Formats: sequence, structure tokens, C-alpha cells
Amino acid sequence: MLLYLDCDPGIDDALALGYLIAHPDVDLALVGSVSGNTDAATAAVNARGLLRLFGRPDIPVATGAHDFLSRPFHGGAPHVHGDNGIGGVALDTTGTTTARGSAAEELVALARSNPGQVRILAIGPLTNLALALDLEPTLPSLVHDVVVMGGAALAPGNITPAAEANIFGDPEAAARVLDAAWDLTMVPLDATMHQRFEAADLEALLASDRRPAQVLGELLAQYFDFYSGPFGRPSAALHDPLAAGILTGEAIATRAFQVRTVVDTTDGPGRGQTIADLRGSYHPDPKAYSGEARWVLAVDEPFAPTLLERLLSLD
Repeated sequence: MLLYLDCDPGIDDALALGYLIAHPDVDLALVGSVSGNTDAATAAVNARGLLRLFGRPDIPVATGAHDFLSRPFHGGAPHVHGDNGIGGVALDTTGTTTARGSAAEELVALARSNPGQVRILAIGPLTNLALALDLEPTLPSLVHDVVVMGGAALAPGNITPAAEANIFGDPEAAARVLDAAWDLTMVPLDATMHQRFEAADLEALLASDRRPAQVLGELLAQYFDFYSGPFGRPSAALHDPLAAGILTGEAIATRAFQVRTVVDTTDGPGRGQTIADLRGSYHPDPKAYSGEARWVLAVDEPFAPTLLERLLSLD
């Protein structure tokens, strides 16, 4: 599959990127950065460093939007991902590739050059995708599909009581993306908060004799510290890796509904909330309720073993 990855590395972004590089069926053509866990420029540097670590410095990285559509960048989440977005780990970017255009421009060019073939995985705020829609209104007809890590359907938010962080970052952009007529899958907190790396997974990465796994273990330490509070033990939610697994098909949805969705773009307490019409979940045939986005609420089995196996295979 020909893939465009839009990301804001971000520790779980790093895991997702490593997983995609290790997957034999993924042809990662382009990475775009966006402000979210850190600012877009730092996210681009992190992506380039990770690609070099994973042996793919040839994959171009395009720097995307620094500010959101209607508000300035809020400063990121250093308490979750560290001051540089990847747990304070310094990565070498020597010999890596920087795209000439912005992330939105490069995405549009890639889609135009490969109509119907490009898949999009968006694991940060959706600013770049919204800007790409402005540049090319027919973009939904040019790409194969879009998978987004974001939102919360029945689960509480993780940045406010109502909102998940990626959607809250730029609700106006999310509203545009959800309104566009493409094949869209949402992988929300409902599913991702139940997929975790535990202490044994971290130990396996650190004990590996391969540098990519070791470095991923090093940067995961920050993530484990953060999640030890919510989970009551050192562990980490696999938000972005699960979305990558849904994209490749190695994570199989057991509860998924195609429903209409509204994003709250007001300035009230519900800002960033994703309101998915899940009334069809009470119907014996959810497919009878066609709509605008497929929401994955649960997967068939833990994704951590598959993810760990892929990450340990990186050279």
C-alpha cells in the first residue's frame, strides 16, 4: 500500500512509525508533520531522526502547519511526551530527506500523481488534511481511504472531559475532514485506551540487541511514567499504533459502526467533542445505518504482541 503519514511525534507516533516501516506491505511514500504533541518543526525533526534510526532516511518529511485553523499552537504536551516530543531522546538526522513543499502541498501532489492509490494515516491534529482539502477540493476522490486516530464516541475525553487531544487541537480542521466525502475510519479512545504496552514489553525492547528497539524503549520511559497515574502501574496506551494496525489489517475491529458525526467547534466546554450517532449500535445490523465515518470501538485481541514483534524486527 502507498501511504502518507501525517503525525506529530510524539512517543506513540514513534511506535506507529516503526511499526509501519517494519511492515512488509507498507510503502511509506511521505511523512508530514503537524503541531500537536510538539510543534510542527520539531515534529519534522523527530520524524527524520526516527526514519534514520529505522534505516529509511530516504523517505521525505514535509513540515506542516504550525498553528491551527482558528487558533495558535498551544505548546504541546511536554508532560506526556517530553520537552522535545520523544522523551528527551536525541536522534541523528544526518542524511535525511526534507520535502520542498508544505505537508498539505506534498500530500496533494502525491495524490494527484497516484490517483486512487494513496492511503492516509493521520495520527495528530487534522490541520494539514484540512489545508490539503482547501488546495484540492477533489482530494477525497484522489485518495484510497483515510484512517484517523482521534475522537471519543462513548469514552470520556483525555484532554477535556468531552474531547480527545487530536480533535481538540484543531476542531475546525476535524470538522472539515469529517465532512469530506472520503472513505474515513476513526480509531478513537474507546478502542485505543484498551490497547497497552506493559512492563514486559518495555523490557523486551530495552533488552534487544538491535538499536531501533533499544531507542524506542528509552523514549517509552517517559510515556510509561505518565500513564502510571491513569492505569495505576507503569504501562502505556497504544493510541497511534492501533490506528496503524487498523490500517494494515493486523488489528481487526469487532465493534465498528458507520455513522454520521458532528464535531463541536464552539468555545464552550464541549469544544472538540466528536458526537457520533451510535443509535445504530442497538440495531441487529449496524450496516443498515450508512453514514460518513466508520468508528472502531473495539478490536478482537490485544495488538501489543503484534506491535512488539514488528518493532523487534527493525534493523
